[in-house]
Amino acid sequence: MDYYSILGVSETATPQEVKAAYRKLAFEYHPDRTQGDPESTSKMKAVNEAYAVLSDEKKRREYDDLRHRFGDSAAGEFRKNYSQQDIFSGSDINKIFEEVARNFGLRGFDDIFREFYGTEHKSFRVEKPWGTFSGVLFSGTLGGSRRGRILGKIPRMLLERATGLRLPRNGVDTLDTIGLTPDEARKGGPYAYFNRKQSKKLIVKIPSGVTHGQRIRLAGMGEPGVAGGTPGDLYLKIRVKRPLLDKLKTLVTSTRG
Repeated sequence: MDYYSILGVSETATPQEVKAAYRKLAFEYHPDRTQGDPESTSKMKAVNEAYAVLSDEKKRREYDDLRHRFGDSAAGEFRKNYSQQDIFSGSDINKIFEEVARNFGLRGFDDIFREFYGTEHKSFRVEKPWGTFSGVLFSGTLGGSRRGRILGKIPRMLLERATGLRLPRNGVDTLDTIGLTPDEARKGGPYAYFNRKQSKKLIVKIPSGVTHGQRIRLAGMGEPGVAGGTPGDLYLKIRVKRPLLDKLKTLVTSTRG
């Protein structure tokens, strides 16, 4: 799947051309006109995603880079780092959809997106003296992001109050220390570690030849995420224990000095 092909524009298309292409396709595949045809619904969802990515300068730049590296697999690679929430974050897709609906007497954005994506979304419009923001949010399991992105420049608290949704928040990374003897550090192997915060006993695989101060990452073992956010990571800092004889020698040397 290629976002440019879906919208029928070239990779050099201007933002205005991208928007015009989306407006045309939003009308063409609107379910009120296609009478719930499954194929048209699938195409409309693809069009929505393509526009949300290509209309955002930063996302489009990242997608272009993936496209040059992975070709037709670029969209799949893009989704590995972007949740559905991230893809639609900051997009004016709801505004364009409402314009199409108003001009042609069709159902509006909220009705259609509820039909396409279920009830896990909500459009919002926040009007403040310093500006007006609108967009679409996805809640629950559709939210969350491996990059922990914040939705544009809009404060999280403001959006939560304005929309009534609890936004995904990724868990915090945590740090702990494990003590190894020089022999254990040299040989490596399984190590029994007790995670006090989660009250879990883990068997950690220690690489051979680890050094004092080195860190081992345990993905997903940090603080849990909120509202569908991904958990943080746990980092174990290696502390190589010095033999008692070495400690005594150091103590004697410092005393003589």
